Amino acid sequence: MSSLIDSVNPWLVAVGLNTILVGLAWIVPKKLLTPAGLLHAWFLAILIWVTLGWQGYAVVMFYFLVGSGVTRIGMAQKEAEGIAEKRSGARGPENVWGSALTGALCALGVGIINSGFIVPNPQFLVPNTSAYFDFAQYKSLSTSLQSLLLLGYVASFSTKLADTTASEVGKAYGKSTFLITTFQPVPRGTEGAVSLEGTLAGIVASVAIAFVGWGVGLIDLLGVAWCVLAAFIANNLESVIGATLQSKYTWLTNEVVNIFNTLIGAIAAVLLAWTWISIIK
Repeated sequence: MSSLIDSVNPWLVAVGLNTILVGLAWIVPKKLLTPAGLLHAWFLAILIWVTLGWQGYAVVMFYFLVGSGVTRIGMAQKEAEGIAEKRSGARGPENVWGSALTGALCALGVGIINSGFIVPNPQFLVPNTSAYFDFAQYKSLSTSLQSLLLLGYVASFSTKLADTTASEVGKAYGKSTFLITTFQPVPRGTEGAVSLEGTLAGIVASVAIAFVGWGVGLIDLLGVAWCVLAAFIANNLESVIGATLQSKYTWLTNEVVNIFNTLIGAIAAVLLAWTWISIIK
């Protein structure tokens, strides 16, 4: 089945599939995205399909569906307390890119490598030397870079799903919520607040989506561990940012913080993998 999909022009598949899905999302009564959010999600989904195929698409769709689902947990209670997501959880363009910009950049990097756009001519003579370009070594480096970008891609969504799940579960079921910088009790929904219930739920979510990435062949089992650990690191750092900086700078919106969060998660996973490779060598 996958070989049949791969044999068809990916642009045609991506545009056709996502146009149908956007049409269905438009008519369903429960809106997961705003009209503008649908347009941006359509563009994002096409980019992911063309660069990473159905495998990368499966990861981002898992994030979107599960993330949208957990946002609605305890919605009535959260709305009554004034701590629910705006628009009853419907995502706009700012939410789409706040969650997926890092992943999209990783996917674009993989697409550029696969396109051969930056692969030099194997007969290229290295300036000021008598040696020809080592094409085999270059291909090996390209493969390694692609693997790290794929790890960063999965880690970015693992981080974001963990963040979303921890926040929503914590706001709905957190019994003891405290500020990460002082460990003082604070009301649920406070920026920088964490709870045991939310933290555990976030870890479960990061494990789940990392296994999706492994199941479709984007990362190996060790990569699952890096994604989960990176998500934990990134989300705790995001809580620190929320507790210390977010209220001081108007430009540091939740969406901007989400970009930093996913970027930290992707970089952390890549650094963990890179360090491990350096150690075992």
